Amino acid sequence: MIDKNIFHRKSKQLTALWLSLIFSLSLIGCDSDDDDSGAGYIQLYNLSENAPGIHLTVDKYNDDDFDEKTHSAIVFTNISSRLTYEIDTYDIELAWQSEYSNQYDLETIYESQLTVNSDTVEFIVIAEDIKALNVLVYEIPVRDDNEVNDDNDDEVFNIRVLNIHTWSEGVEIHYSESDETFNEAKLLSQTTYTEMADNQKVAQGDYIFYLTSVGSNEVLFTSPDIAFPYAAEYIMVIRANTGAGSSPFTLDKVSTSSIVEYSDINAEASYRVYNGIIEHELLTDYEESFDFHINSIDDSPEVFELTFGQFSPSILTNSGDYSMSLVTSNTQNPMISNHLLALNENVDKTIFFYLLEEAIDEDGDGDIDEDGDGHIDEIGITVNSLVVNNSPNESIYSHQMTVINLIDQDEINDDFINIKVYFVRNDEVIETADQYLTAIFANPSSVELLNNTYSIYTIGTLDSSEIIITSTELVLDEESKNQFIILEKDIDSSTGYKMTFANQTSE
Repeated sequence: MIDKNIFHRKSKQLTALWLSLIFSLSLIGCDSDDDDSGAGYIQLYNLSENAPGIHLTVDKYNDDDFDEKTHSAIVFTNISSRLTYEIDTYDIELAWQSEYSNQYDLETIYESQLTVNSDTVEFIVIAEDIKALNVLVYEIPVRDDNEVNDDNDDEVFNIRVLNIHTWSEGVEIHYSESDETFNEAKLLSQTTYTEMADNQKVAQGDYIFYLTSVGSNEVLFTSPDIAFPYAAEYIMVIRANTGAGSSPFTLDKVSTSSIVEYSDINAEASYRVYNGIIEHELLTDYEESFDFHINSIDDSPEVFELTFGQFSPSILTNSGDYSMSLVTSNTQNPMISNHLLALNENVDKTIFFYLLEEAIDEDGDGDIDEDGDGHIDEIGITVNSLVVNNSPNESIYSHQMTVINLIDQDEINDDFINIKVYFVRNDEVIETADQYLTAIFANPSSVELLNNTYSIYTIGTLDSSEIIITSTELVLDEESKNQFIILEKDIDSSTGYKMTFANQTSE
């Protein structure tokens, strides 16, 4: 007679053996060394100085059924996230948006094929002139889980160096701990233009980076302290400085989805001054010109006799925090003192000075016409400063227009409670214009305009009426620069107001 219990025991043993074998095979299949995720990544980095925002379009090569994808525009010095794609060969296009209303109306500037490999980032860098684009593709392996765990245990981070600077001698990048100097620095990498150095693992911490020519000990760039507290991956990108300072270099710390820009800690800053102060009976001795002083009023003003409606030349100075003072040019009477001017490394700023009239409510009851005669009882004035960062990015296909509204909107002069600026193309009217903005008093507002011819209208709201304050024509082409549009009162114009254009940088 067969012992059924023995049969069941053997059956269970065989089942357990098979399950154990299957589990073992599954572990072999999941080994990180043999792991093949079936996917890789594409990442776009825009380093073309005169480029607009660039869109990446990905379409599968030789596959009509593939749903192509156009990704968001990446502007100069920005980077996309890592875009996941299956292993395959794709057609890619780089393009910029040539119309406002249609995000798919793109002007193609580059076409090629790109193969996406497993667990690899296809790192696309666009450099040089947008009309003669240099498109560079680097393959960066993605760390597996074992390597990430090892990096965490060892408390290291991963760093590569990419040189996108045409410095003819080649560049060396050195690093020291944050409490050390170049004398203690170690060589991280020696690179030439477009070269991506191999990955290195460095102990987590805070470091200072130094750039020199190859074989030289003359430091051309010194970074501030840069923190690397995690077991992450970074690319340190060496590129040309587009800021105000004299150092030729800027350093970008690129992580998997973001960028931090670092200027030379010794970089200078630049500023210029604009006189938007109108004459006023309460501003005694002011005859439409002032002297501008930094830190203290002395016999040598930084800007001398700047007249109304004029810019000073750009002034290059050490970065730092300064106080600003104005005096009337003719009598040297103080107009303002101790206004803050903060100049970070490598920045370029414009300082607008303007006049503000205010009704005085002496008893604080909210009534500025105590005697009921329909007039403001008392008026006070203040001279104010507005500090604006000038845009360093100069696309040849589009330009930043920054409106500076110095038309005082208050109850004293019954001025406009709302001002809008419309940029109207030939096939538009004001109501259908794609591009417009609200111009708030003493608060910069910006819009990006494509090259074209525009009729510009400044429209103010007075009670229920819309009034044309100023109007003019603006032509933008590849030679145009980013501009300020300054709105001011002007008793000599037919409307009592004027609109002035000026390049944001004086170069």
